[in-house]
Amino acid sequence: MMDKETLPPHVLIFPLPFQGPVNCTIKLAEVLCLSGLHITLLVTDHIHAQLLKYSNIQSRFNCYPGFHLESISDGLPEDHPRFVDTIMELFESLKTKSNTLFKDILTSGKLSSDSRRPVTCIIADGFMGYTCDVANEIGIPIIYIRTISACCLWVFFCLPKLIDSGELPFAGNDLDAPIKGIPGMEDFLRRRDLPMFCRFDMADPKVKLYLDEGTENPRAHGLILNTFDDLEGPIVSKIRTFCPNLYAIGPLHAHLKLRLESFSSLPSSNSLWKEDISCIPWLDSQPPKSVLYVSFGSLAVMKKEQYIELWHGLVNSGCPFLWVVRSNSVLNGSIEIQPELSKVNSRFVGEVWKLGLDMKDTCDKVIVEKMVRELMEDRRDEFRKSADQMARLAKQCLMKGGLSYCNLERLIKDIKAM
Repeated sequence: MMDKETLPPHVLIFPLPFQGPVNCTIKLAEVLCLSGLHITLLVTDHIHAQLLKYSNIQSRFNCYPGFHLESISDGLPEDHPRFVDTIMELFESLKTKSNTLFKDILTSGKLSSDSRRPVTCIIADGFMGYTCDVANEIGIPIIYIRTISACCLWVFFCLPKLIDSGELPFAGNDLDAPIKGIPGMEDFLRRRDLPMFCRFDMADPKVKLYLDEGTENPRAHGLILNTFDDLEGPIVSKIRTFCPNLYAIGPLHAHLKLRLESFSSLPSSNSLWKEDISCIPWLDSQPPKSVLYVSFGSLAVMKKEQYIELWHGLVNSGCPFLWVVRSNSVLNGSIEIQPELSKVNSRFVGEVWKLGLDMKDTCDKVIVEKMVRELMEDRRDEFRKSADQMARLAKQCLMKGGLSYCNLERLIKDIKAM
């Protein structure tokens, strides 16, 4: 029997149960495995079933003896849709029902063995504050990870200030009125750029979900962000005033790619849905950098009328495009649900990073066609130059001595010290 004190540290990683956070944290898990740490990836039973069905996570992680995949109930019935219009039910269930289960799995001894220490550090999504309560109760250090952009997170931090100053709720219908209460964004942020829930009554449950971000995230030992200083440095500095021990280690996918160069590894797939690869022959036949990629992420949905307008705009532009359409991305009913975060991101893409165009709140085929042509034809060289420059900066930060490289090394060192 090995002396457990000589075994590697054991990190439990618990992502928010959606495609984006799961994908990001699986990459972090593999990076930490490559650094010699033992990793338990804890996902909900629903996510676990989808990963086993559609991804190659089991075969890909077989080469890491220190990796373990574990699941936990999210407290919802198996046939629950877990869709965007029931997202509040999922959050409430995680908070009230998974709390006890999370504590049980950490204290039951299930995660340790003769060749694996008990959990020495937890990395959990900062949106699930109950994980910090449990970690503090049983005496395990916890680090939060947030997989949204730093600019979105900073807006959440500033929500109480916007309410106290009277900028929220909005007075009047002028969505182009400037927002002055978010430090670092005073010169360009408009009402329409704030998350959609900011247009609701401030007593709305969705608003309450985000009001405590500025007090919740600093409770952990540290905060991991999947970004880098050349992209969001000024905003990262603002967040650091709340969370001094901040690890900006992005872009994680590029970190992983660099660290896998000396290994023979399987192609990566973390998808929660069946992947359709029938487009690959067509894509391979197109000239380099000529195809427009269209995606609305894993949560955003649209009405049928919006879908048709986008379709006609894309087709009428005459540009070849590849559009990822989920089976549940178009609403059958009349309820209009819009993405919560993309107004802030799109404003930064267009106004700050100069990497794209902001379509505001419109979904009109004429405007879609015009903007696609502007992006792919009229200003093609301008945007390609900006994207190439940002890509160079992203690569530089990953090199030895770069800020993301150093932040990742500091994270690993801190975990080992725990």
